[in-house]
Amino acid sequence: MWELQTERLILREMTETDLPALCAIIQDPLTMYAYEGPMSDEETRGWMKRQQDRYHRDGFGLWAVVQKESGKMIGQCGLSWQETDTDRVLEIGYLFNRLFWHQGYAIEAAAACKRYAFGTLQANEVCSIIRDTNLPSMNVAIRNGMLVRRRFIKHYRGVSMPHLLFSVRNIASHA
Repeated sequence: MWELQTERLILREMTETDLPALCAIIQDPLTMYAYEGPMSDEETRGWMKRQQDRYHRDGFGLWAVVQKESGKMIGQCGLSWQETDTDRVLEIGYLFNRLFWHQGYAIEAAAACKRYAFGTLQANEVCSIIRDTNLPSMNVAIRNGMLVRRRFIKHYRGVSMPHLLFSVRNIASHA
């Protein structure tokens, strides 16, 4: 199975055995405030299936983030194609179990995804699309070298939500 490693983490494709850990993340109301609340069991299974479909179609998706020390899945981080108001972008997304917030795991995983996108995929630019009320995720994007490029409205679960598109360009591809 494919994997990407950092000092403390392994990023790998999610499998069915990761479903309980995924549920602990995306069924938590506090964690999912930027998504207008937690997901149901059916929505959680659909989320996992979309990632698995992305692995097969694109070669990437949101990967399970596993803590090397414990072997536990503590979050998700990875790449996916996302539609914005004007175009399709390669996004670095991240979502962690709140028991593991504020420990540097999100930036460690997001930075690894940026390196993978630029080094392996030869992407010219990567983005993070973040709800305008989600300051912790904005801070991760900024620490990952991203700048705000624009603001747009995303429609999700019947709600119109202002989002910021952060991005960083691959300096090597612009040389």
